[in-house]
Parts: sequence; structure tokens; C-alpha cells
Amino acid sequence: MRVRDFVIAIVNAALYALVGIATTFGIFAIVVGGVRFWPSVFVPAVFAEVFGPVVGGLGAAIGIFISDMVVHGNALVSLSVGVPANFLGFYILGLVARKTRRDSKALGIIAIALQFIPVAALYYLYTIKFIDFTTALVFISVAIVSGAGVAISMVVLMFRRRGYAYPNELLAYSLGLMIGSLYIGFGLWAYTYVAKLGIAGVPPEFQTRAPFAAALMWFLWTYYTEIPFMIYLAPPIARAVEVWLKRYR
Repeated sequence: MRVRDFVIAIVNAALYALVGIATTFGIFAIVVGGVRFWPSVFVPAVFAEVFGPVVGGLGAAIGIFISDMVVHGNALVSLSVGVPANFLGFYILGLVARKTRRDSKALGIIAIALQFIPVAALYYLYTIKFIDFTTALVFISVAIVSGAGVAISMVVLMFRRRGYAYPNELLAYSLGLMIGSLYIGFGLWAYTYVAKLGIAGVPPEFQTRAPFAAALMWFLWTYYTEIPFMIYLAPPIARAVEVWLKRYR
């Protein structure tokens, strides 16, 4: 790893942690129907897309550890769940964004198809009454808003050379975040069978030996509170950084 990439990864980590901590303490916080959103993910998404998977993954892993230590202070949970989930998710995001064709419409179609995975999980949790109507409504709204962003960008791409976002970066955001969210969901669920979570805000019945549905709930919560900020914030910021880099290189 080059020194330049390491330095950029540290900058990525610092910004990710800073925005994440600010969100936790009410700055930049967006709360709808009791669901707190997590906008800071656009930071490592942009770094992963512009500077590559290692910069994105390493910066996200360090940044989430710093943020976790300030927010809940459980280092073991952070190192076993949050850190690897963030590294894996943003590494994959950077890999897809950098190694695939930007204008491939097939990648955009795959990105749209991926959105049915969390929708299926949401339908299942609602039918077994594991989540309430308000939370389900918030998640459905996020799914519609996120899906619309992907679909509109694809329609624009059919008539113009470039839409709001490239198809490959829409796939990178969806796939990277989905894998990271799945790791968090099932990682937390598995952790409760080894030790007590000990995280404030998690219901007592989920602190140890959480039900399987909790894994799906944590997956959904992570994915739906983050994906809109990747789809709507990351593309224009990434374009601006790319233009700036070309001008000053």
C-alpha cells in the first residue's frame, strides 16, 4: 500500500468518524418515525469510488471503530462485527465501482433487482409482526425513494449519455452496503450467542440469544437507514472530486 493511499484512508476514517459521531449526538441527525438515519456512509462511499477499494475499506473500518468507541464503547462488538462489516462492504463497493464499465445498463438492472432482497425481508418481518406499522412504513418509503433514484437514473441514461449516477456505481452502492448490512445483522445475532451485546438502546430480549428475526431486522435497519445517502449524495460529490483531481494532477 502506498503512503499516499494510507494518508487518504486516514482522512477518510477521520471524516467518517466525525460525521458519524456528530449524527449520534444530534448534529446531521435525521429521525423519521423513530428511525434514525445514518448519512455519514456517503463519506467512505466517495473515497472507495474515487481512490479505490483499499482506501475505502480501510478508512471505513478505522472510522467506524473510532465512532463505536465514542458511541457505545464495546470494542469487542466493534472489532468482530462493525469493523469487518465496514471493511468488506466498502472494499466491495470500491472494487465494483473501479473495475466495471460505468455505462453498462446490465449493471443498473442488477442494482434494481437487488432491491427486492430487503423488500422480501421486510415483508417477512411484517407478516410475523416482528416490526410495527410505522417502522414498516418508513422502510417502504425509503425503498421507494431509493428505487426511484436508481430507476430514474437508468431511464435518463437511455436518452442521454449520462444519468444522475452511473449504473455501475448504483450497483456498487447497493451490493457493497447490502453485504456489509448482512454481516452486521447476522454478526450481531451470532454475537448474542457468545456474549451479551451490552449496547444501550438494544432491547433486553435481544442482548443475549436474540431470535433469528433480529438478524433480519438489524440487516434491514442498517441498509434502509444508509442507502438513500449513497444513491443521492455520493454521485455528485464523487464527480466533483474527480474533476478537482484532474485539474490539479
